[in-house]
Amino acid sequence: MKPLELLIERIILASRWMLVIFYLGLGAALAVYAVSFLYKFAKIAGDVFVLGEAEMILAMLSLIDAALVASLIVMVMISSYENFVGRFDDHQVEVSWLGKLDAGSLKIKVASSIVAISSIHLLQIFLNASQYDNGKIMWFTLMHLTFVVSALMLGFLEKILHKEKI
Repeated sequence: MKPLELLIERIILASRWMLVIFYLGLGAALAVYAVSFLYKFAKIAGDVFVLGEAEMILAMLSLIDAALVASLIVMVMISSYENFVGRFDDHQVEVSWLGKLDAGSLKIKVASSIVAISSIHLLQIFLNASQYDNGKIMWFTLMHLTFVVSALMLGFLEKILHKEKI
C-alpha cells in the first residue's frame, strides 16, 4: 500500500470522531429540553386544580410528547455512536438494544418515533378542533399520513434488504 493512500485512509477513518461533537451537542440539547420539561411540568402541577379535563389531557399529551422526543434523542445518540464511531466497551448499565441497531433499524425506529410524536400532535389538534379551520386539520392529517407511509416504506425496504442478505 502506498504511503499517501495509507495516510488518506487513516484521516478518513479518524474523521468519524468528529461525529462525537454532534452527539455531545445532542446531549446538551437534551439537558436544555429536560429543563423545559420541568418548567412545563411545574406549570401543569400548579394549574392542576383549575384545568378542565380536556386541558389536563392536552397538558399530559405535551409531557408524553416531550418524553418521546427525549427518548428519540437518546436513541440516536447511543446507536449512532455505536454504529459510526466506536463500541461502548465498559458500560455499567446494560442497555438491551445496545449494539443491535444498525443504520437501517435506527432509521425505522426514528421514523416510528416521528409517527408517534406526530400522532400526539394530531390528537392535540383534534382535541382543540374548534381552534383550527377544516383546511388546516386536513393538511395536518395528510402530513401525519405522509409520516406513516414513509415509516411503512422504510420498514418494507429494510425487510427486503434483510432478505437479500440472508
